[in-house]
Amino acid sequence: MKKRNVLALAASMMMLTATAQSTARKFTMSVSDDGQAILTGYLPQTEKATGRAVVICPGGAYWAVAENHEGHDWSEYFNSQGIACFVLKYRLPKGNRNIPIGDAKRAMKTVRDSADVWHVNPYDVGIMGSSAGGHLASTISTHTDLAYRPNFTILFYPVISLDGAKGHVGSAKNLLGKDFRNPTLIKQYSNHLRVRGHATPPAIILMSSDDLSVPPVTNGVAYYSAMRSKGNNCAMYIYPTGGHGWGFNKSFKFHDEMLANLTGWLNQLPSPAKDAVRVACIGNSITDGSGIDMRERYGYPARLQEVLGKGYNVKNFGVGARTMLNKGNYPYMKEPAWRDALDFQPNVAVIKLGTNDSKAVNWQYKDEFATDMQQMIDSLKALPTKPKIYLALPLVCGMEVKSDQDINNTTIEEEVIPIIRKLAKKNKCTLIDMREDLNKPELMLKDKIHPNAKGTAVMARKVAEAISSK
Repeated sequence: MKKRNVLALAASMMMLTATAQSTARKFTMSVSDDGQAILTGYLPQTEKATGRAVVICPGGAYWAVAENHEGHDWSEYFNSQGIACFVLKYRLPKGNRNIPIGDAKRAMKTVRDSADVWHVNPYDVGIMGSSAGGHLASTISTHTDLAYRPNFTILFYPVISLDGAKGHVGSAKNLLGKDFRNPTLIKQYSNHLRVRGHATPPAIILMSSDDLSVPPVTNGVAYYSAMRSKGNNCAMYIYPTGGHGWGFNKSFKFHDEMLANLTGWLNQLPSPAKDAVRVACIGNSITDGSGIDMRERYGYPARLQEVLGKGYNVKNFGVGARTMLNKGNYPYMKEPAWRDALDFQPNVAVIKLGTNDSKAVNWQYKDEFATDMQQMIDSLKALPTKPKIYLALPLVCGMEVKSDQDINNTTIEEEVIPIIRKLAKKNKCTLIDMREDLNKPELMLKDKIHPNAKGTAVMARKVAEAISSK
């Protein structure tokens, strides 16, 4: 053999050896009482570990689990980037949807609960799914409580709709059984209909235009559209050809391009420090970012994250039109966002409510405003994290009052704000007053209620100043 060929062979062997060394440890464990749901972990070398992790749900139409090319074959790719990888062989539903959903939830919880042992950041655990596994992954992303919900979602040619005319009828039959034509269940588990602003994690969707098994437009594209319309971060890549089910197969014509797209997306995905100070932004449409396109990027909590930096983990729990009053037309404390805010176990909570309470239809219950706000404060104080609580005063509203459904700035100034000030003093909460800072036409939308993108930047700076000064 020529010397050049020997050197080339040696170099190739060295590369293979280095590649094999990306995985420091492989293990399996059960995540179901009957021992049938199996989680296989692939942990990267400690010196490479970034703390990021991903739980993988292979596809198979809820009839089988394609655990190799849509599961185990991905381990080297993730481990080489310092990402821990966990392949879930979930149990098949056979008409009982709670079986695979329960397995995926337990897998997510197991990874987070074992974060210290496996060198995982519990605030950077994603989920990935292909085909029916994509439906399972998107279900966990849209239906579950915060403890199980991933921090990011990777979807390959996912089944999203359970409408037989739009999705994959076999997956619908296997998941829902005899109820696969039940319109209520179809709507409930067609996951593009379950996307929530701020709550549904950032996602990347990858699929082929010529997929005849799971139509891209009514599935992956529908999920992207729902995410985009809610202002959530989402990316989508559609390759010209490839059909369905290519997974990690290198025979897929766009395999290298696909990996580059996925890697680029993962690299730009924010990763909060494991010990970052958790900040919960609680409020109505002003916190939510109403009227701002891509509010997950340009809303005030997103801007606050930019100002505070990696030492903080800021989450938006704003919901439009909500009231502090429990007897208001849309009470905040009856929203899933409130449960999420508590489950987040914040170290800091910024409460900005009271604007919608000023509507006559709500302020008829004004005698209960202080009691209800005290209930919110007490619920936060009772958390193990004992968060520092900030009360932000409602902004100046230039809206003309024409009915009992309109925000009333006079009520805000003369009645709502004095109550908030008293509660701040009583509970030793820091008061944040941004009224004059935001009372400028160039910082507000035309409705004279909500800040525009420039206004949210001002809000973020004011809130950051208050947090940083303590």
